[in-house]
Amino acid sequence: MRVSDEVAEALATGRPVVALESTIISHGLPQPRNLQVALELEDIVRQAGAVPATVAVLDGVPRVGLDKEELERIATEQGLRKLGFRDLAPAAALGLSGATTVSGTSFLAARAGVRVFATGGLGGVHRGWTTVQDESADIDTLSRTRITVVCAGVKSILDVPATLQRLETKQVTVVGYRTDEFPGFYLHSSGEPVDWRVETPREAAGIMRAQDALGGLDTALIVANPLPADLQLDPDLHDRVLAEGLRAAEERGVTGQAITPFLLEYLVEGTGGASLEANLAAVRGNTRLAGEIAAAWAAG
Repeated sequence: MRVSDEVAEALATGRPVVALESTIISHGLPQPRNLQVALELEDIVRQAGAVPATVAVLDGVPRVGLDKEELERIATEQGLRKLGFRDLAPAAALGLSGATTVSGTSFLAARAGVRVFATGGLGGVHRGWTTVQDESADIDTLSRTRITVVCAGVKSILDVPATLQRLETKQVTVVGYRTDEFPGFYLHSSGEPVDWRVETPREAAGIMRAQDALGGLDTALIVANPLPADLQLDPDLHDRVLAEGLRAAEERGVTGQAITPFLLEYLVEGTGGASLEANLAAVRGNTRLAGEIAAAWAAG
């Protein structure tokens, strides 16, 4: 694993660092907007007083912290793989390049000593789990990785109540940031309650310190940060287009790993791009909060 000089120096001197995933750059946005967003998110981290550490694998080498040329490569190179935790070893052994998902980013960031990670939404339990047991690897990785993930909940195309149940079973702590309800990714709220709430980045950092003091399982802390109501996707439009997408997926026989990108793309097209804008608004807000939590953590 190669840690950039800037990130390594920050970690060595106790300065705050925030990990960022790279799949939003390679697979989540069209060119050239993907590179613009990647640079924007890094700038948001810096404005919060922290050092950004975008994570990816280049030529078989896991990287924690990318320079502008490497970000451009992630944004423009064709055929990049999406790498979860399980894919890191094959990519390394075969010398391949790829963008890291939540599970891949969480693992590599934690291995490098980065404690805070910002993303849009987590993966989780898919709808229809009782017949097709499809569950994101994010849940299992977070159940054994000591990292704080700031997100806007889980993707709303998933089974949110089942995902929260699985996180509880896996001993992953979930706290709402200034909310008593779990966010709905594109939506301000999923309608599902959360058991714990924090009001400030300092309180979130305090939970991180308590995790370390108590010891036990190296599980994650999820800080669920809702998208402001005035920036959310229209709930009626969201529900209608999602229902149409689910029917279309069933009619076309789209299943397994193909279902998530299919539904996300269907939402983008069916909402005229509004779902993408809501996604980006959530990522920006999560990145800003992650920078503030990292700064509070580093301050002790």
